[in-house]
Amino acid sequence: MRYNRREKTGGQQSQVSLSAPKPAEPSTMPFAQRLTCTIYDACEVTGLGRTKLYELIGSGRIVTTTIGRRRLVVVRSLLALLETNMSN
Repeated sequence: MRYNRREKTGGQQSQVSLSAPKPAEPSTMPFAQRLTCTIYDACEVTGLGRTKLYELIGSGRIVTTTIGRRRLVVVRSLLALLETNMSN
């Protein structure tokens, strides 16, 4: 985010620029290479709703892990679920 502000100081104008440092190159990892994702990400990627996703977790078809209070979905289990459904 970049903010430009001009301040008047005794007839002189000075420009103050506050900007966040930009990374050299955005580092995005392909979804299939990730180890885990959030419930929200799993819903977005699969197109399933939260209720159906939790049903699949409850039935053991999708594997999750909990770290602290955060539940993460194992991406390999999502990919395996989609592969078995595509082959039918």
